[in-house]
Formats: sequence, structure tokens, C-alpha cells
Amino acid sequence: MKAEEFIKQLNDVQELMQKEKYKEAIILIEKLREIEKNADFDYNLAHRLYQLDSNCRSLYNQQIILTIINELSKKYRSIRFQEINQILRANNKLDLTDDILRREIELLILRNQLQGKIEKDNIVLYSR
Repeated sequence: MKAEEFIKQLNDVQELMQKEKYKEAIILIEKLREIEKNADFDYNLAHRLYQLDSNCRSLYNQQIILTIINELSKKYRSIRFQEINQILRANNKLDLTDDILRREIELLILRNQLQGKIEKDNIVLYSR
């Protein structure tokens, strides 16, 4: 694959991410990672690919986590991280370490996607 086509596909990934189609973007990223392994692209292209990969996976995680928390928030004002992780694993949605789950929830709060705060091993939700 030529660098121009690779760049076009990286741009396609960004467009999918902007449309919040993270799963589709991840599938394309996986294909590009395989291509990049066997190609001799400029470092900047490889860096951009891996940066998009990291950001996309994080946003995908956050999308799923937010759905779970929104569902739980109908019943609870405080939710344990362990409970969220159990639900994620039970539904085969995600298998995250506690540290990554905490980081993703912190990012949701920082991005104002989630109204709450972290207290020890819980997320305390603010009233809407």
C-alpha cells in the first residue's frame, strides 16, 4: 500500500471516530496495523496510527461504560467499580483492569459526559 492510501484510511478512521462509530474504526485500525507491520512508512504515519488506536479504544471503552453507568444510575446514586467491571465482563462487553476502568471513568467525568465524582472505589453520581 502506498503512503497516500494509508493516509486516506487514517483519515477514514478519524471520520468514523467523529461519528462515534468506534467499533468500525477499530476494525479498520486492526487492518492498518497489519499493513504497517510489513511496510516502511514514515515514523509520523505509524505514530498517528497508534495514537488513533489508543484514542479510539479508550473512547469505545468509555461509550460502553457510560451505557452501563447510565443504566445503573436509574437505581443507584453510588456504584462500585467492581460492580461495573462485573457487568462489563458478564456481558462480554469489556475485560478491563480496575486501573483502566477507573481511568476511563475519570475521563468521562473530565469530558463532562458523566456527572459525578470518584470516592475510593465508588463513583458517586450527582442528581440530574
